Amino acid sequence: MAEADTGATDQNGPDPKRRRFLTLGVAGVGAVGVAALAAPMLSSFAPSRRAKAAGAPVEVDISKLEAGQMMTVEWRGKPVWLVNRTDEALASLDAVQGELADPGSEMPQQPGYVEMDTRSIKRNLMIMLGVCTHLGCAPTYRPEIAPPDLGADWQGGFFCPCHGSKFDFAGRVYSGVPAPTNLEVPPHAYLSDTLVVIGVDQEAA
Repeated sequence: MAEADTGATDQNGPDPKRRRFLTLGVAGVGAVGVAALAAPMLSSFAPSRRAKAAGAPVEVDISKLEAGQMMTVEWRGKPVWLVNRTDEALASLDAVQGELADPGSEMPQQPGYVEMDTRSIKRNLMIMLGVCTHLGCAPTYRPEIAPPDLGADWQGGFFCPCHGSKFDFAGRVYSGVPAPTNLEVPPHAYLSDTLVVIGVDQEAA
């Protein structure tokens, strides 16, 4: 006599849901292991944060830099000055020509694409490294005319308090001071009227 089919599931047989759960679990563990092994290898190809900071270009918003003001940013571990020169400051560049060691900027302290009379791409905005070319001190911004400590002939510019070097509003060095050359102009480019990038040549941009 044949047994009646009751329709019950064999409790000893494989459970499809349990099999799927185990399969997904094993696959997940394997993926985590692969990621753990790959992460150190991928990070070895990526530049370190210090390396990126050392040479990465720096974008600067100059929209709020008013006439006569100076702002400082860091690029490659050095201060970079951005000075919005007034009309009076630009006029003084011609007035001090005879007192400068390199008025024509003949020494290669600036990119070839800047205007040599102003040492800038845009006449009003001067961009230069804030590092004295004598011994690397930090000059101070002295825009005032004829202050008592700098004399009646001072037309404004930059003064290095370490050893007395003087520079005009274009970073050109005066004659007879310890600094041998003009302040350095770094490579830079304008991305827009209000955005400049330090560390990229204008021609490349």
